[in-house]
Amino acid sequence: MELRLYDTLTREKRPFVPIDPSRVRMYVCGPTVYDFAHIGNARPVIVFDVLFRLLRRAYGAEHVTYVRNVTDVDDKINARAAERGISIQELTKTTYENFKADVAALGCLEPTIEPRATEHIAQMKQLIEQLVKNGCAYVAEDNVLFHVASMTDYGTLSKRSLDEMIAGARVEVAPYKKDPMDFVLWKPSKPGEPAWPSPCGIKTSGRPGWHIECSAMSDYWLWEKAQPSLSPAGLAHPHQFDIHGGGIDLVFPHHENEIAQSRCAFHTKVMANYWMHNGFLQVEGEKMSKSLGNFVTIHELLRDWPGEAIRFNMLRTHYRQPIDWTLKGLEESIKVLDGWNEITAAAEPGYLCADALDALADDLNTPKAIAALHELRAEATKGAKPAAACLKASAQLLGLLQKPAAEWTALRRTSLSIDESKVVGLIDARNAARKARNFKESDRIRDELAAMGVVLKDSKEGTTWEIAR
Repeated sequence: MELRLYDTLTREKRPFVPIDPSRVRMYVCGPTVYDFAHIGNARPVIVFDVLFRLLRRAYGAEHVTYVRNVTDVDDKINARAAERGISIQELTKTTYENFKADVAALGCLEPTIEPRATEHIAQMKQLIEQLVKNGCAYVAEDNVLFHVASMTDYGTLSKRSLDEMIAGARVEVAPYKKDPMDFVLWKPSKPGEPAWPSPCGIKTSGRPGWHIECSAMSDYWLWEKAQPSLSPAGLAHPHQFDIHGGGIDLVFPHHENEIAQSRCAFHTKVMANYWMHNGFLQVEGEKMSKSLGNFVTIHELLRDWPGEAIRFNMLRTHYRQPIDWTLKGLEESIKVLDGWNEITAAAEPGYLCADALDALADDLNTPKAIAALHELRAEATKGAKPAAACLKASAQLLGLLQKPAAEWTALRRTSLSIDESKVVGLIDARNAARKARNFKESDRIRDELAAMGVVLKDSKEGTTWEIAR
């Protein structure tokens, strides 16, 4: 299997060659923990979980390090804690626990490491001081700012003009800046905000800017902590790692600024060898926003839908393409999974489908992989047991069919809000009507159950029921 990935930096799809095959290293920007994560936040979590699974299969689980950070110091966090009248620590702890539970319900593996920004202030300060020492950052009115003009090829990731970058970065006008594009690495804290002793001899306490967090944490966990296991070949690439991922909205300014910080601090040609970004998500044809009333959180969706249905619906669209999140799509997804669960209920996972694996190796082409699984399901319905076993194993590589069929059925009943006691009562009433040869009443009850999403199966042993497909 030759894995090929699209690199946003070079704008090309090319073979994936890790710096060190014994320690493949990936960093993905994680949540800012101030509220429930919305469905758009779920997309990179699911996409890079699939890549994590694929890398583990290709190189061995023990040879892949996946770091996904947690931003727990931020203006939004400060504002939300004040709004709710609780401490910042309480807010971030609860929100992080909610996020963990939600993404676990989506069938995502835990990353190898989930570093929190507040636990890596020392690494951030060290990086900031190195940038000042290298002449790429400066101190001004208790702030430390990165001087964009010090990096001659700034903007290569987003490939934007200066005017576009100024607009996209929502440049803050400040008299102490040498250049409008210069961005904050460290800033003084206001009363009541989190604060730490400042770097670079600044006497007032402060806190880090957003961009410096990821540069510091990725370098610490994927370079400094990984050095003992690196091969001699790997040591020829100091302060670099294999894959950096996130949503397309992070390309500028966040990832552009990460590159600037890391390259200028360590004098490297690249920060990561492959930059991967998933596309935007909209809801029912419109951009998701609270003002439109279509702001949907993962937590809310999980009240009505099994996590695997949400995951499957996400994977039906290639990760680099925009996705339109619709109720119809969810309904279609759950019906597909009903069929897959039914046909594989008695199967043990078999060999992986070569066509599905080839599709995933081609820049995570999940729609093509799913098409191959549909073909396996068609074969399995004709009685081909190896096809059912192959379907189960290949779906599990995508993070699907993780639960026993009986558990899936129970989840389906919950998702449809079916009152099992009511169903049983109606079946008893129907059986009584049939015994009394009141077939009109019997048919009426069957129709009532069908409207609830329940299908009856009559046999010599009695009547059973299942969720409609």
